[in-house]
Amino acid sequence: MMRSLYSGVAGLQNHQVRMDVVGNNISNVNTTGFKKGRVNFQDLLYQQMSGAARPTEEVGGVNPKEVGLGMMIASIDTIHTQGSLQTTGVGTDLAIQGQGFFVLKNGEKSFYTRAGAFSLDRDGTLVNPANGMRVQGWMARDVGGTTRIDTARDVEDLIIPVGSKDPAKATSSVNFACNLDKRTPEIPENAGPGAILDGTWSTDFKIYDNFGQEHTLRVDFTRVPGQNNQWQGRVTVDPEGQTPTNTAVGLAPGTTAAGGPNIFTITFSNLGTLAGVTDANGNQSPTEGDVNVRVAFDVQGSTPGADGNLLRQEFNINLGRIGSVVNTVTQFAEKSSTKAFMQDGYPMGYLENFKIDQSGIITGVYSNGTNRLIGQVAMASFTNPGGLEKAGENTYVVSNNSGLANISPSGIAGKGKLIAGALEMSNVDLAEQFTDMIVTQRGFQANSKTIQTSDQMLQELLTLKR
Repeated sequence: MMRSLYSGVAGLQNHQVRMDVVGNNISNVNTTGFKKGRVNFQDLLYQQMSGAARPTEEVGGVNPKEVGLGMMIASIDTIHTQGSLQTTGVGTDLAIQGQGFFVLKNGEKSFYTRAGAFSLDRDGTLVNPANGMRVQGWMARDVGGTTRIDTARDVEDLIIPVGSKDPAKATSSVNFACNLDKRTPEIPENAGPGAILDGTWSTDFKIYDNFGQEHTLRVDFTRVPGQNNQWQGRVTVDPEGQTPTNTAVGLAPGTTAAGGPNIFTITFSNLGTLAGVTDANGNQSPTEGDVNVRVAFDVQGSTPGADGNLLRQEFNINLGRIGSVVNTVTQFAEKSSTKAFMQDGYPMGYLENFKIDQSGIITGVYSNGTNRLIGQVAMASFTNPGGLEKAGENTYVVSNNSGLANISPSGIAGKGKLIAGALEMSNVDLAEQFTDMIVTQRGFQANSKTIQTSDQMLQELLTLKR
């Protein structure tokens, strides 16, 4: 038999395999996160008819004479190039811009994928809805009163507690800023109520107690008679609409514990900046740094304790930094605009929504306006991603030649960033695949011609006997 006959058979078989790979690429042109395959050929064995001869003094060297026995598949590679991103607007859809894979788990077995079409199951677990595999990452934990994500721990299931409660937080600090008008007239000591109202600048702000109940904080600022650079502040909690609370003010620790005066005096420098504060007990603020006035009030409606007293709550009024004009109470000849611009309390809230940023950090958005860390999506990278074995359902598993998974947050160890509300499309290029299809078809046809021609030559041999 002729060697060309078997070479043609090898060519037919391996071009069929290449056509299978091209067909699989085309069938997955719209598969999320799909990575195309590529077939490489190499020649097969060679039959040596004569070996090489080295040059001598009489003649030169002679090259070897070898006849090839066909071809074979050298490799079927997975091409991990970036696919285009398609915006979906679905918050749980994730796409990877760059290198890396999502980590999924089915029981104790780990899978890796580029397809980020995720959703929540009935328990709030982030999963791949096609097969129920659970997305891995790190859940946030409370450490010493601070919520943190420890990415050094082993990965775990990500659970979004939709509808969970965020407990109320009592106000602990209220920050004041802006200006008290130096042109405000002084109030004579014998002035009536109308004059007091004309010469007083008042500001109201919402604060919260331990139960999340809303209260009104009022501070009335009044020029001190005979003092160009002093104002008196009177603090009242719930001044109207409710029974006024018992309010006390002090600078030194413990001065507000037993109630008492609710006034303090602000002193400004000749430059209009904050110079210091004195409470009703004569305690003075530090000469440098931030000035905090301690306020205590009884929470109306609370259950009296063993001593018969109502719940007493305290918070700081931060008037700013001495000598500063940034976020600090000042005294300039401009319209009074003193206000409280920030307080840190809030009522109870429910988790209404969540968002995922480029680092994979999941942040919960609560109905009370607070944001809370929930967790972070993990990513895996490999020394040789082309060595991963395809496990179906858009997933890969580790092989002997892929290397172990390096799991960390996005942006670390060469990993790309996450894009929420988008999916990565297949990286199959139809123009390239159709061209490969034509080349594969022509190669198959040429090899069939080799077999056909070899058969005709054998037929000629058979006719010699006639």
